[in-house]
Amino acid sequence: MRVGFIGLGVMGAPMAGLLLDAGHELAVWARRPEATTALAARGAHVCATPAALAARCEVVITIVTSSADVEALAFGPEGLAEGLAPGAVHVDMSTIAPGMARNLAARYAACGIGWLDAPVSGGEQAARAGALAIMVGGEAAVLERVRPLLEAVGKRIVHVGEAGAGQVAKACNQMIMVNVIQACAEAMHLAHAHGVDLAAVRHALMGGSAASRVLEVMGERMVTRAFGAGIEARLHHKDFGLLLAEAARLGVPLPIAAQTGQQLNALMAAGWGRQDTASLLRVLEAGSRPVSGGPAADRTS
Repeated sequence: MRVGFIGLGVMGAPMAGLLLDAGHELAVWARRPEATTALAARGAHVCATPAALAARCEVVITIVTSSADVEALAFGPEGLAEGLAPGAVHVDMSTIAPGMARNLAARYAACGIGWLDAPVSGGEQAARAGALAIMVGGEAAVLERVRPLLEAVGKRIVHVGEAGAGQVAKACNQMIMVNVIQACAEAMHLAHAHGVDLAAVRHALMGGSAASRVLEVMGERMVTRAFGAGIEARLHHKDFGLLLAEAARLGVPLPIAAQTGQQLNALMAAGWGRQDTASLLRVLEAGSRPVSGGPAADRTS
């Protein structure tokens, strides 16, 4: 298929490469031209604008940061809507507000253009392995048209419902995952206060009912204090802002998520937004006051 790809970051670049591996004709656009160099060397066509990219593609895939970014790419000056022909499809794999996904779907429908919101989960490792979980909102017939593209980058593809439903599922995913990261941070913080070896605690927990992928990965980062960017905390902070705003709009109480959201706010205020979300442990440490003679200590560096 003739495919366009926008969003050549940590996740997007390997996903675009997998589409080339699968034999699709790829066009790319990026705000930073250097982001396209590696793909261009493999045969991708570099376009001057999103509109120019859209004009040569049957399907355009985007994976960018925010609702505003997606809207600007779609309907801003020289945006995708200026180049997409009737019958083309925009598949957005970003994490954005469900309401924005529904809005863009309706605006595209008026132009005869298809839409899917198809956010992903799994991180950089899954993106490189083509093993992402993909949660899809939109028309089932449109999904079937583009399924070969999604199968090139994803292992589990689930049609959740109509436009916006994929984003609802992603919000639920983020809520569970980051709440568990916070729970892991609290467990490590408590174990440290007792003077117990954190690596041993994590190893013991991984053999019991507390075991999870989050404890495996994020717990290890907490034990080794590897807070360098893996999943930048600012992105989870953004996602929690979206889901808590939706909860407020709907009148849905999310007490645990609200507390985790406050911890993410504190993380951002501390200047750790571009560090891994495992830095939630540092937020707890920064708020602790060691008891004289006790094992707790200031480890916020």
